[in-house]
Amino acid sequence: MPILRATGPTFRCGTGVVCSTLLAMTAAWSADSQPIAPVEATALVRRAVQHRLDAEKNHPLMRYVLHRNDEHHDTTKQIIETVDGDVARLVEEGGKPLRAAADQAELDRLAALADHPELQERRHKGEQKDAERVNRLLALLPDAFRYKYEGMVPCGASQCYRLSFTPDPRFTPPSLESDLLRGVAGEVWIDVAQERLTRLDGHFIADVDFGFGIIGKLDKGGTVLLEQSDVGMDGHDWELTNLRLHVTGKALLLKSLSFQVKEEASHFAPVAPGLRYKEAIEMLKQSGH
Repeated sequence: MPILRATGPTFRCGTGVVCSTLLAMTAAWSADSQPIAPVEATALVRRAVQHRLDAEKNHPLMRYVLHRNDEHHDTTKQIIETVDGDVARLVEEGGKPLRAAADQAELDRLAALADHPELQERRHKGEQKDAERVNRLLALLPDAFRYKYEGMVPCGASQCYRLSFTPDPRFTPPSLESDLLRGVAGEVWIDVAQERLTRLDGHFIADVDFGFGIIGKLDKGGTVLLEQSDVGMDGHDWELTNLRLHVTGKALLLKSLSFQVKEEASHFAPVAPGLRYKEAIEMLKQSGH
């Protein structure tokens, strides 16, 4: 006859059907108490990044409002995307509409931009270079960090996977700008339905040197928050809607750096495919406040 023998805080089981049943129940309970992650975290991040890069190739043109607050300015701009690059009109400073003289100066600036396409072309090339840099950094996210599934969280009308991440010591940055990834840890949220990255909340857990510290250094303790939202009419256009950046450091060994930026983008609406920058200027001139 099987018996259970008390041995301190545990029990030892003899032989027989009863003990086999007890052992099976214990194994099942143990498995249930340690849920298995529903996704392979790194593979999920890789898919989310690829979806973002693929979407860039067919990005619909939009107009929106951008509110930016940094150490020196508090501005609100109306922005229209065109095939020739973005065009913006400043409409508020310090939370207040522009005075008449400042507003007229902004209209004159737009008129001058319409008359000098080389200015818009220069800005467009700068925007393209910035976008390429961002895409290069995004492409490195799956390999630069180790990810761990932490659970599910509500995000908007959907649900998101919540993953934590820490630097992968095996990662070798391929460029100076990608060096910053070596010192960041935090969380990412990824939308379950569309597998799109909706939130990246990171903080610098170590100082990061660029060019052996000669070019610059970012200090431990800095933070970055990025949030994306689905703003498309068809439910498949994701835009950066929230940015929070607080970073300190030094450039060229001597010059102190401090970036404290808050940006919020809202009121997204599609514009005509193939819109040119001069057409956008006329739209902005007519939009007023």
